[in-house]
Amino acid sequence: MRLDPTTTGGIDSPIGAAQALLAEHDGRGPLLDLSQAAPPYPPAPEIVERIVEVARDPAGSGYAPVPGLPPLRRAVAEELSRDYAGGIDPADVVITAGCNQAFTTVVSALAGPGDELVVPLPYYFNHDMWLRLQAVRPVYLEPDAELVPRAADAAALITSRTRAIVLVTPGNPSGVTIPPAEIAAFAELARRHDVALVLDETYRSFRDTDAPAHPLFADPGWRSTVISLHSFSKDLAIPGHRVGAVVGAPELNREVLKVLDCIAICAPRAGQEATLTGLTRAGAWRAERVAEIARRRELLVAALAPRPGGFEVVSSGGFFAWVRHPFTGRSSTDVVRELLFEHDTIVIPGTAFLPDDRRMLRVSVGRVDAEAARTLARRFAAIGG
Repeated sequence: MRLDPTTTGGIDSPIGAAQALLAEHDGRGPLLDLSQAAPPYPPAPEIVERIVEVARDPAGSGYAPVPGLPPLRRAVAEELSRDYAGGIDPADVVITAGCNQAFTTVVSALAGPGDELVVPLPYYFNHDMWLRLQAVRPVYLEPDAELVPRAADAAALITSRTRAIVLVTPGNPSGVTIPPAEIAAFAELARRHDVALVLDETYRSFRDTDAPAHPLFADPGWRSTVISLHSFSKDLAIPGHRVGAVVGAPELNREVLKVLDCIAICAPRAGQEATLTGLTRAGAWRAERVAEIARRRELLVAALAPRPGGFEVVSSGGFFAWVRHPFTGRSSTDVVRELLFEHDTIVIPGTAFLPDDRRMLRVSVGRVDAEAARTLARRFAAIGG
């Protein structure tokens, strides 16, 4: 058989590459796995109980409506309307099998081969992978010195082929939270050029503030420009249940549903029921988990503050620290391999998130406690020697 060259020319999943490396690890010492942004704790008891109830229900394994369970769509709309001081209707919400699927369906609704999307660096690797698989060209936007993308810099990148600007906030891998005023500036830029502003807000709950992430939903005309993507994997500790959401105009969502119906039909029913329970009954548990991740992040940043072995935290936020390694003459991939095979530590090379090698590593804080933070600092010091 002959395989499609667009697909074969794409990169393999960086997470898959990390797992392949782990399969080669001989396990000489205790493994410190800081590669994937996985919650280190189980879901709230209420969520677990609801999953069990759905599993025992004879109808619990059936299809859900393609746009999602109506009570869940309503709960998402109500929570976002409250948290953003804005106006979102259940009809604006489509439930997807995770935020990655939300992104892929939206891209399919917006762009085709030869079109362009403006994507700030460092990008989320699955976004870049999907655009290339669809023959959509990512146009890279360099951020400022603080790794904040700026609308003024993006303006020069928009062409007649541009279909959207994509922002991830807080960032994956950088952890950087884009200020609300800057997000508003991007929305105005997108509106002026009649393109979409796609906001991946997977880590919105893990910001250092309860203030609205942006003011866009307070504008009654937001649907003409804004598409907001959400995930409940980290928020509710249910990544394996695959539940996310597209928040956008009903006209957009009609096209999203065409794609969704072809690739998944609907998000898993048990996951949707679990998400509904989490949104409506696990508020205190969610707040405690947000505080826990913040503490884990602070432990890591504090342990690396002395720059052990020359490793430097460039930015942090959400589930991540974005760390520069000191080796000017070595590839980041080689550094990752040595960290694993000589120092029993796995992280993701920054080349998974950049078009070139800038000596960066993504470190996930999900499994970090005080001992893990000290261990990472010791191992960085050892390799930096």
